[in-house]
Amino acid sequence: MEEKQLIELAKSGDKKALATLVKNHEQTVYNFSFKICRDREKAENIMQETFLSMIKHLNQFDGNSRLSTWLYRIVSNHCLMQARKDKNKFFVSINDDENEESDLYNDKYVADWSRIPNNVTENNELKNILDNAISKLSPEYRIVFLLRDVEGLSTEETALATDLSIPAVKSRLHRARAFLRKEINKAFAK
Repeated sequence: MEEKQLIELAKSGDKKALATLVKNHEQTVYNFSFKICRDREKAENIMQETFLSMIKHLNQFDGNSRLSTWLYRIVSNHCLMQARKDKNKFFVSINDDENEESDLYNDKYVADWSRIPNNVTENNELKNILDNAISKLSPEYRIVFLLRDVEGLSTEETALATDLSIPAVKSRLHRARAFLRKEINKAFAK
């Protein structure tokens, strides 16, 4: 059955259709929430909160986007709320002032990818370095980076999922990538 049909059935109260929608999206929702909050328990809670929100507000879903895009927005909102609750958790924030010059944007932070190792152990080390760098991004930047560069959503879909303008998505993505390049270069300089 097509997703649009399942959504309409679920909106009319069909519990099997609703269960199918949850089953079809649970892994995506969990994976995305885990990538943002980096904690299994929090990711599971956010997944539950996301599906509760979906059930409560499914009638508000207008079908102008994919259901997964709408769910990404809900996950993003729940993750941001969780991040605000976890005030003792340290996040690196990137200044939103468009005109401020910073070393963050200088080309001297472009990685020399020719030095990246090929064997599995060193690739695992690179993955750990990248994961560590991603975890340092503020949630607002991490969400945009993950949606765009990891989940593969288009800029327009990312804007829709995050309720940001397209220029804001591009700006945050640029800043997140620049920050990650800087962090990776620092790790390789050690």
